[in-house]
Amino acid sequence: MSRLGQAIAVAVAAVLGAGAASAGTLEQVKQRGQLLCGVSEGLPGFSEQKPDGQWSGFDVDFCRAVAGAIFDDRTKVSFVPLSAANRFEALKAGRVDLLSRNSTWTLEREAGLGLTFAGITYHDGQGFLVPRNLNVTSALELDKAKVCVQAGTTTQLNLADFFRANSITYEERLFQSGADALRAFDRGECNVLTRDQSALFAERLSLSRPADAIVLPDVISKEPLGPATRADDVPWSNVVKWVNFALVNAEELGITSANAADAKSSAKPDVRRFAGLEGGFGELLGLGSGWALQAVQASGNYAELFERNLGSESKLGIPRGLNQLWSMGGILYAPPLR
Repeated sequence: MSRLGQAIAVAVAAVLGAGAASAGTLEQVKQRGQLLCGVSEGLPGFSEQKPDGQWSGFDVDFCRAVAGAIFDDRTKVSFVPLSAANRFEALKAGRVDLLSRNSTWTLEREAGLGLTFAGITYHDGQGFLVPRNLNVTSALELDKAKVCVQAGTTTQLNLADFFRANSITYEERLFQSGADALRAFDRGECNVLTRDQSALFAERLSLSRPADAIVLPDVISKEPLGPATRADDVPWSNVVKWVNFALVNAEELGITSANAADAKSSAKPDVRRFAGLEGGFGELLGLGSGWALQAVQASGNYAELFERNLGSESKLGIPRGLNQLWSMGGILYAPPLR
């Protein structure tokens, strides 16, 4: 073979090798027979471990949907609790296949850390929890406040930006975990706790006197929360991304965990594609033809995940707001399965 031919062969082999490597996570998950999913160490509504060892929550149920899409078995997932400080390193090091841990999608995390976010599962924003007897109705009244905040998070950065932009001052009290920050607030070591609003609604329930604290109406940031994967595995990222989109599309199509089986007898083209009866989209993802229906059967459609863990059927009672479908006044929107 000529030198030119050898060079071309090496280049082709490199490309094919890169393609094979990029498909590794899905194959590893299949061979292992279990999905390793990184979740928070404990946040009501998103991920909680009960005394019997069972996990529940919005992020937990998303992991089960991914396991359902792959294995048609929602139980084939192991949950790995991760702190805010070690969550991304655990993902990059391969200790988990997927991070589903109320994490904000930012440019630095994608481009700087080498991650890929698989869309937005919850549109959130940073807010403030204060004692009711502080007698404030706006975050602009928090000048000289003592603020408890978790270190190494976008929350800490947003806090600094907000006070600087509004020419007010504060005393920062840093904690390594959200649980430590919450305990400090409950003990009165600070008179403000700042986190994503969804987390504040959840954590208020854990206070010794929940009724004595209020969540202020101010939202000082955009916090698009979503699952993340390593950026070097595009096929795996596509699987996670399209499971996310499938849950939203299922709500639009009226497909639920209770009626998913009926989709197989539908005459509607978009429902038939969703059910895997047309299009062959499962094969494109390296999954079976029924992957989307399996995801819904495992955890429900998006509305079921939300209402069960965060909304009307939960102890949090958070309105869907921005997380309502685009056709219902929200901004939740997913590309079509076609």
